[in-house]
Amino acid sequence: MSERLDKVAAAYDEIAAQLERAAAHASVAAQHFRDESVPRGAAHAWAARGHVLEAGERLDAQAREHARHSQPEA
Repeated sequence: MSERLDKVAAAYDEIAAQLERAAAHASVAAQHFRDESVPRGAAHAWAARGHVLEAGERLDAQAREHARHSQPEA
């Protein structure tokens, strides 16, 4: 695998990890809300959102990189 594609793959691995962390926090938040532990539920909900935002920023960066290398067809 080329070095450039290895970096792209690593970027998508990190995006996946961010989304997995978001899902884990969302599950924990759900349980805290079921347990009526609102402050803890809210903290995990915000953490989930932070991971989603981070993943989104990394996806945006990948889209910008793709645009830099993409050539429109005539």
